[in-house]
Amino acid sequence: MQGNVRPESMERITTKALADAFIDEQVKEVREQVGDKKVLLALSGGVDSSVVAALLIKAIGKQLVCVHVNHGLMRKGESEQVIEVFGKALDANLIYVDATDRFLDLLKDVAEPEKKRKIIGGEFIKVFDEESAKLEGISFLAQGTIYPDILESDGVKAHHNVGGLPEDMEMELVEPVKLLYKDEVRVVGEALGLPHAMVYRQPFPGPGLGVRCLGAITRDRLHALREADAILREEFDKCGLAEKVWQYFIAVPDFKSVGVRDSKRYEGWPAIIRAVNTTDAMTATIEEIPYAVLHKITDRITHEVEGINRVLLDLTPKPIGTIEWE
Repeated sequence: MQGNVRPESMERITTKALADAFIDEQVKEVREQVGDKKVLLALSGGVDSSVVAALLIKAIGKQLVCVHVNHGLMRKGESEQVIEVFGKALDANLIYVDATDRFLDLLKDVAEPEKKRKIIGGEFIKVFDEESAKLEGISFLAQGTIYPDILESDGVKAHHNVGGLPEDMEMELVEPVKLLYKDEVRVVGEALGLPHAMVYRQPFPGPGLGVRCLGAITRDRLHALREADAILREEFDKCGLAEKVWQYFIAVPDFKSVGVRDSKRYEGWPAIIRAVNTTDAMTATIEEIPYAVLHKITDRITHEVEGINRVLLDLTPKPIGTIEWE
């Protein structure tokens, strides 16, 4: 499957049989392309990079080197899942880098959203570059490019450069899912045996919780956000909303209000629930959440999460509000 144009004759991958045929074809092509050389992959834990990792492990095993950088802004349990699935279950050649302190120290007192994004993106490249420099004999760079990336970039342009990897990294690209749409990538992921929760993971911004811990990030507020977000995801899973809603998350702003806990005055942050549906991320509608579910989420967050004393619901569609707050 060479080139960057999807053949009109290419059938949409909707079944396990079609996915298995695609996997067999890609395994053969990757082996021909790579030979006995090594391949490097930045493994975020997102759907696309996870499916590429599983596919390449099937094709070339330990010749694939996966680098997972935990920037301290992941959702609860995500880095642990990457280690469990790839490091243990699939026995991948996995390098795990916990760079939490490095990122959070750089972000201290930085409130401006774009500045936060630049610091997170720039530092991620530095960490990935440092790790790749320690490795020898890497000839290929694997990427989770999918077909919409190619369509949106007018052919083959900057999307090939994940987050702006250094130009002097002279590696040939390996992009086994570049002609697939997101729904097809998920079918292939399931056929490869990846956990359902990983394959159907909702979209997550590169800066992670950095753009949902609004304003200057503090460790205590980031912890509260991570715990509240985990409760929201757990309750959405239980009531069947998880796969109905395109994106749902908590944002925690940098201000407090007064509340009452154990008959005493208690100052805490508000947790803001955002749940939206969209087909293209250009516009978004609000998902209606049953009040019984909202009451359960509110009760759990306000009782289980230290530092949060209110739960709010964002009812703003896009436009007028963007999907993320920052």
